[in-house]
Amino acid sequence: MSSESLENFKAYTLAMELFDFVVEDMSKIADKRTMDRLISQQLGSADSIAANIEEGYGRETTKEYIRFLVIARGSARETRGRYIRLRRWFNEELVKERTALCDHIIAVLTKAIVQLKKRGERK
Repeated sequence: MSSESLENFKAYTLAMELFDFVVEDMSKIADKRTMDRLISQQLGSADSIAANIEEGYGRETTKEYIRFLVIARGSARETRGRYIRLRRWFNEELVKERTALCDHIIAVLTKAIVQLKKRGERK
């Protein structure tokens, strides 16, 4: 696959968008020293979504690629859950928007995983 195709993979572009939002959102609470661990974890899980899509894309087999997409989906779920837990520090609308974006990423990844598995079964 070419790198152009990766750039056109909807889950990847959404993951990149989410990461930018997470950076922006976490900077709003960075002055709260008690939040350091949660901020670090949220940045890490959001980064992991795109990073695992990238790493899986570079793998040689479909089975390996699927494995990394599953890991990326788990990171999207983690990011989503942490936004819900961070709701005390962000307004309701922001949490709703971010969790909806995570849900969209999860759905796109799930669809891709299912399609890749089906393709593998047909071989």
